[in-house]
Amino acid sequence: MAAVSYDVVFDIGNVLIAWDPQPAIARAVGAEQAKRFLTDESFDFMAWNHQQDFGRSWDEGEAVAVRSHPHWEPAIRGYRENFPDSLVVIEDTVQILRDLHAAGIRLYALTNWSKELFPVALNRFDFLDLFEDIIVSGQEGVGKPDPEIFEILRERIGHGLGDCVFVDDNLPNIEAAREAGLDAILFTDAGHLREDLAVRGLPLSPA
Repeated sequence: MAAVSYDVVFDIGNVLIAWDPQPAIARAVGAEQAKRFLTDESFDFMAWNHQQDFGRSWDEGEAVAVRSHPHWEPAIRGYRENFPDSLVVIEDTVQILRDLHAAGIRLYALTNWSKELFPVALNRFDFLDLFEDIIVSGQEGVGKPDPEIFEILRERIGHGLGDCVFVDDNLPNIEAAREAGLDAILFTDAGHLREDLAVRGLPLSPA
């Protein structure tokens, strides 16, 4: 198939950078306490963390959490303090990003991430400089899968989304992206992603 002209939009967390909060929290309170904290349904770490991803400040988020769950204060505060320990690069996917960039494909990122913690990734991972633009939910005050974030993406790219391929590991985000007009690929691993992009005519060689 001849190469075609698509922009490619990447999710970042668990596509290019693996995210696991447990090592960061364990550094503060130990592995067993970190596990208990993350599985405490009365706290719901993921829902709490998403509020920062959608624009709430970390000072406010921690204050709210400590008031409601004071016994978890060391774990709550330990996550942000040790946040870099939660991030590990996914090398095979980053190689796909580099290959696309070398071939002249325009690259964008659309990520649900706190505006205060995203600079940690920017300062640590040089491949993030390959993107033309990065839309960060915490900066916009709205995140995936809300349709509004895809309208922001369209405005930032400067053209319709029908000429964009979108890669994300979260099925609700994929469904929302398709509703917005993107050709969306559910990420499972780098090997399948390379195949999925190549079959669309993007200039990628087999792994």
